[in-house]
Amino acid sequence: MTHIDFHVRPLQAHREHELFICELVAQLWRNGQRVHLHCQDHATVGALDELLWTFQETSFVPHAVFGSAAAAAVAVTLGTGEEVPDSAQVLVNLHPEVPPFFSQFEQVIETTGADESSKTRARQRYKFYKDRGYSIAMINA
Repeated sequence: MTHIDFHVRPLQAHREHELFICELVAQLWRNGQRVHLHCQDHATVGALDELLWTFQETSFVPHAVFGSAAAAAVAVTLGTGEEVPDSAQVLVNLHPEVPPFFSQFEQVIETTGADESSKTRARQRYKFYKDRGYSIAMINA
C-alpha cells in the first residue's frame, strides 16, 4: 500500500517553498529514488524545471518534463497530466487535489504549502488519505 508523507511547513514565501521542494527532490534523487513531481499547471512545471537546474551553485538535479524525449533517461520528471512514468517510485504532489493515480506509487509526498489557502487544501488531502486507511507520516520540516 502507498505510504503518505506530509511535510508540515511554516507559512513562507512561495519561492522558499519551491526551494524546499527542490532540496527534497535532490535528496530523494541522491538516495536513488525515481521521482515524479505532479504540478497544477504548466507555469509551475516551467518554474520548477528552471529551478532544479539552478537552485544549487555547484550541482543540479537531472530531470525532464514528462513526455519529452529526455524523460526516459532521467530519474526525476515533472508534469501536469494524468499520465505518469511507470518507473517512478515517489510522487511529489504539488497539485491542490489528490491525483487519481497516486496509489501506483510506493510513496506520496505532500506539503502544507506556502500560505493559508494551501494549508486548507492540504488538510483536505490529509483527510482523503486518512479516510481511506493510508499510512500517513507527519514530518515537521
